[in-house]
Amino acid sequence: MASLLGSTVFEIIGQGRAPSKDFFQLVITKTEVIWRSWKISLRTEFRGAAPGEMKESYNDFLHDAGLQNQVGVVFGLQTLEHCKALCKGHYNYLERLPNQLLLRILFYLSFRDIGRLSQTSKRFWKLSNSSELWEQTVRVRCDELTPDMEVLANAMGWRKIFFTFFHDQQRGSKAGPATDAVPSATALAQASATKAPE
Repeated sequence: MASLLGSTVFEIIGQGRAPSKDFFQLVITKTEVIWRSWKISLRTEFRGAAPGEMKESYNDFLHDAGLQNQVGVVFGLQTLEHCKALCKGHYNYLERLPNQLLLRILFYLSFRDIGRLSQTSKRFWKLSNSSELWEQTVRVRCDELTPDMEVLANAMGWRKIFFTFFHDQQRGSKAGPATDAVPSATALAQASATKAPE
């Protein structure tokens, strides 16, 4: 699983809260935390000043209350907690998998589980509503796909075609692992078509 981690585990860039106009970058690599700052000021003593940079090991960062406070002020407490978790070795490997592999996994989930997963993050919301997932679902599980329906699916969307023409057939089918515990079309449509999670 460690091979899923790139050289940069996490990176965020942002501007300090008013009245500060300074810019900050936080980078977490496999071995260290890097904090960079760029002073933005009209005062002559700060013109041409080089960016500041601080590098710390994970352990040093976890014990550096001052740097943690800066990260919390600039990027928020949620980002700070995420960074602390990374420094303790708590990685979310599922989020690091490529989309094509995640789509393959989604294909084997029940429709109810896909609807629930779509509510966990923006990425899973997009994947759960993606044309690739629903086209694969229709092509593999629906025997009665005609060329006219395929043209219609490309125009209207594969997900809409599935729930319009094939959903009722799939509810009674034992075609595969994704067909068990199928909710109504209305329930899934409401679950996965709601606003993407923040």
